[in-house]
Amino acid sequence: MRKVRNSLVIILILLLAAGCAGKGSVKKGTGNVTDTLTVPDTGYTGITKYYSNNMLIKEITFKNGVREGEMKTYYQGGQLNQTIWYENGLREDSVKKYYLEGQVFRSTPYKHDTIDGTQIQYYRNGRIKAKLHYIRGSRVPSLEEFTRDGKLISSYPDIVFTIDDNYSTAGKIRINLELSEKSRKVKFYRGEFTNGVFDTTKCKIIPSVNDKTYVDLKKSGTSQPDYVGIIAAILTDFGNNYLSYKKIVLPYRDLK
Repeated sequence: MRKVRNSLVIILILLLAAGCAGKGSVKKGTGNVTDTLTVPDTGYTGITKYYSNNMLIKEITFKNGVREGEMKTYYQGGQLNQTIWYENGLREDSVKKYYLEGQVFRSTPYKHDTIDGTQIQYYRNGRIKAKLHYIRGSRVPSLEEFTRDGKLISSYPDIVFTIDDNYSTAGKIRINLELSEKSRKVKFYRGEFTNGVFDTTKCKIIPSVNDKTYVDLKKSGTSQPDYVGIIAAILTDFGNNYLSYKKIVLPYRDLK
């Protein structure tokens, strides 16, 4: 009997071992690529198409799971919206945005996934509408905008200011800021252009309070710069930002 029991135990152990080995040998099905799949994790090479309500909205080219080559996006009607060139997962060369009718609306240069160079905007007839210049992601202050017949636009609003001087009574002054064309949308910043570019990380935006923008400075008791630099990012008719600078000389040398 003891030999029979031992034999049964050995058989049960072998059956359990075979069952565990069977679980590890099952292979997962590959299935279809969907827009919710994280493609870079698959090592996929080829073009993946993405759909919304059965409409093609995007095509991405991959090489070994990384974006490589041209990516295309589409309007809801199926027209080409934008093309982006990738190299090793980074935007390179020109990103192009298109009108519904197919003409190029805007061409933006990229280097290592950062805007770098001259962005050109176009009218539908192919003429240049605007040129904006960038250095490693930051705007150069200059802006070139053109009328439909090719004339350079040269008239933009100026920064104007007034000073409320309460230095002798309260030890402070207020610099009130506005544009010569008051209907224009604008954002004011305190700071300077750095190395020839508008670096928003080094400029402080000045908030608007009840539709008024101002800078309050107080007596500090220590020597301070004798001026305040103001940059205005003015929205143009073409939807670009014209960057204007004003150096405001202060009436006292200890304001902070």
